[in-house]
Order: sequence, then C-alpha cells, then structure tokens
Amino acid sequence: MTTTVDKSSPLQKPQLVSTDQPPLKKQRTVSDLNQVDQLKQLTTVVADTGDVNAIKKFSPQDATTNPSLIYKAAVMPEYASIVDDAVAYGKGDLALTMDKLAVAFGTEISKIVPGYVSTEVDARLSFDTEGTINKARDLIKMYDEVGVKKDRILIKIAATWEGVQAAKQLEKEGITCNLTLIFSIAQAIACAEV
Repeated sequence: MTTTVDKSSPLQKPQLVSTDQPPLKKQRTVSDLNQVDQLKQLTTVVADTGDVNAIKKFSPQDATTNPSLIYKAAVMPEYASIVDDAVAYGKGDLALTMDKLAVAFGTEISKIVPGYVSTEVDARLSFDTEGTINKARDLIKMYDEVGVKKDRILIKIAATWEGVQAAKQLEKEGITCNLTLIFSIAQAIACAEV
C-alpha cells in the first residue's frame, strides 16, 4: 500500500492518505550506487590484492596477486593459519613454501570471485623460458590438488621475450596466461600475438 499527500486545503497541514495501489518499486539510479558499483557498470573490476577480506568487501569479477601483495596479506594476523600451512607444506624448501603460499591465497580468493585468479610465476624466472613453463605447470598442479581447476587460474608471467615464448607454450597446453610488466609497444604486440 502506498501513501499520497492530500493538499486540498492550503490552510491545513498536508495529510497522508492511503491508497489501494501496490507500491512502486524504486529503480536504482547511478547516484544511488557507490563508486565501485558505478565502475562495475562500465568495466570488469579486478582486485589487485592478496587481502581476502578486502576482496570480499568489493566483490570484484577477477583478482590478481603478486609476491609483494601476498607478502602484505601474509603478515596480517588473520592469515596466520594460511602462512603456517604453507610453511608446513614446504618442509624447509623456501621456493615450494612461497608457491604454496601464493596458491593458498589464490584458493581462498577463488572462493570469492566468480572469474579468474591470477598467480605470478617467480620473477627470477623472467629470462628462463623452460623454468617459467615448469613453474606454471607446478602452480596449476598445486591448484588442482586443492580442487581449483586451471580454467579459473591465470598464470602471470613477465613479458620478456622468454616469458612470451613460455606463454605461447602454456596457452597451447590450455593454461591461460596473463603477461605483465609491459613497458613498450613491441612487448604489447608480442603479448597480443600469444
């Protein structure tokens, strides 16, 4: 039931009068939306963080991480159990521990975002095609071990010549890649041709 204002007498205070009309549903306008929701109407929102709680707050379509973002999240008290599990998994192997940490955060993020989660290959492999390919396969295998399928994961690779070659091979294997650190038109063209 809706109400209307009875303004029949200018000397009396307006009265609310009930009608038998069903209430009208108010349509949301752009001014009713916060900035993130407005942005979502124009583009795909991608979170660039390892902070799972921040991702929950903004509900992006996709998320991307990198080692510095994972580090920022890993030192937060609420993620101590994720760090502890990764350390236990790595059994003293630092590289394995770091990979597990990235995958553990990515797994948690994949429970929130409906789209892709991007996980970065160790930047020290930027000029090593075979090393990048092997690391990407390892990350995909680690995701698969915890039930996250490769069609939800983007493997983030530096857009060096070697990284582009690795991405070409990985894409042939059905592993989707996200090339990063693009600073020139030549790099952008090479990435577009993957």
